Amino acid sequence: MNNPDFNLKFDLEEWKRLDPKNVGSWPTAPKVVVLAGLFLLLLAGGYWFDWSDQLTQLDTAHQKEETLKTAFMDKKKQAINLDTYRQQLKDLEQAFGALLKQLPNKSEMDALLTDINQAGLGRGLEFELFKPEPKENISEFYAELPITVRITGRYHDLGAFASDVSLLPRIVTLNDIGVSIGKDNLLTMEAIAKTYRYLDDDEVAAQRKAAKELADKAKGAKK
Repeated sequence: MNNPDFNLKFDLEEWKRLDPKNVGSWPTAPKVVVLAGLFLLLLAGGYWFDWSDQLTQLDTAHQKEETLKTAFMDKKKQAINLDTYRQQLKDLEQAFGALLKQLPNKSEMDALLTDINQAGLGRGLEFELFKPEPKENISEFYAELPITVRITGRYHDLGAFASDVSLLPRIVTLNDIGVSIGKDNLLTMEAIAKTYRYLDDDEVAAQRKAAKELADKAKGAKK
């Protein structure tokens, strides 16, 4: 059975005749409208004063959860591959050690310079200049010694000399190479030959100490 009072079609004049002090006597339609309005106001107030902050906190917590999940998965992968990483580190250390063994020590540097000189003389080349720099360039584990050379000879002999240098048991590189034509159609090659040696334990310790002092000084300057 339909309730005769429940009629949402309620005109403006009828709204004006409603007594706000006696809401209980109102017809059903205006009661429903007022209750719906109050309900919406309560929802809006709850969202504005409480729920919005909670939703923000919930979103922040969700983002933190995703970050932690990602970090956990990364660490899990690292833990799973730990043995592989250790083997790779071991292989790198062995490879580094093998390369280091190709560098002479202090006592072998004179012999290496002699080998470079003999490589040129053995090809019939004439050294017009063979000048090692008085000071080495020191790195963390090795020292670099540049040697300025000026050599005169035939084209093929100069090429053979460069090949012989590359085949020396110790590492020697030719840099900043320049070639010009001299007398009797002979060529003159100018270059910087760089040889390398490994540092002994005392020198490595001194390098690390100097690096630490430099880092401490930089930190002190920032403060």
